[in-house]
Amino acid sequence: MNTSDFRPHITIEKLDDADAGEVLTLQRAAFVSEAQIYGSADMPPLTQTLEQVAAELRDGDALGARRDGRLVGAIRFRVDGDTLLIGRIAVAPDQQGEGVGRLLLESAEQRSGAAQSELFTGSLSEANIRLYESCGYAVSERVPDGDGTEQVFMRKRLRP
Repeated sequence: MNTSDFRPHITIEKLDDADAGEVLTLQRAAFVSEAQIYGSADMPPLTQTLEQVAAELRDGDALGARRDGRLVGAIRFRVDGDTLLIGRIAVAPDQQGEGVGRLLLESAEQRSGAAQSELFTGSLSEANIRLYESCGYAVSERVPDGDGTEQVFMRKRLRP
């Protein structure tokens, strides 16, 4: 018998402003490791207020990954012309490396109808860069942050 048969199933659902509290809690937990990498907790995922997250969920598209009813991942995105702009991806620390981020990315890509997708991460976020590359993203631009790090913009062609 395969041990993965015992793993609770993940469902993907649309999120809205009523989910803001859960999303904020998840986001803060998920980005603590990023704060440690960069040596600062002064980053939007950790400083956003509940009201700001609710407004983002109300004004944009967001999907959540639930495992056994628990929100274990979230992604925010919007389509601008032919480009899917991926916003914040957050995965619960105990679920990282389990395919939740990949599933959320694929779900947003499929639902968008866009021809290409773009996202960004910090240059020190090596695990994120590896994940995005394994999902078909390639570095399109590096923008210096002025502190020795860079914002790494990545793109993927979704449709011809």
